[in-house]
Amino acid sequence: MSLLDQVKGDMSGVENLLAKIPGYKGYKEKEERREADKLLREAIASRMRTVKAQLDSLQQDLIGAGKFDLLDETGSAATQIQTFIDRVRTAAYGYGGLFDAVKVKEDDLDRVYEFDNALVGYVERIENAIANARQNVEGEDPRSPILLIRDLAREANTTFDERAEVLRGTTSV
Repeated sequence: MSLLDQVKGDMSGVENLLAKIPGYKGYKEKEERREADKLLREAIASRMRTVKAQLDSLQQDLIGAGKFDLLDETGSAATQIQTFIDRVRTAAYGYGGLFDAVKVKEDDLDRVYEFDNALVGYVERIENAIANARQNVEGEDPRSPILLIRDLAREANTTFDERAEVLRGTTSV
């Protein structure tokens, strides 16, 4: 069950009655999408904070192993991840109100929700890359998995930029 379906399932009797009023249904659906988008992004930010803690542990592992030359790369990855967390946590909720300058259409809301789902994938990929890097700290080439972490965090931020463009109405993709 998607978050959108879950939010719809939580409608009260009064909301079900109001849904029968002409024009209210479309408004309510946008509100439900907005709430689902907010819940998903809060979950993404929470999981990414856990990933950031794992990256901090990796940095400690590198220090313990005397691999100081890799701290710049892990620091860069940490910065990218923290930027991502802050942006996801504070972003617009995927819906323009009645008087907002930019109106967000329903198909754009669906695209925003798809971007947010893709962001979940980045969390998982970064988490796996950190686990791989921690296993390779004592190995000969821990640099490759660390660079992957940094690159995935950059990609996640770029994907988030594309999400923002949809909300601003500045993309036609």
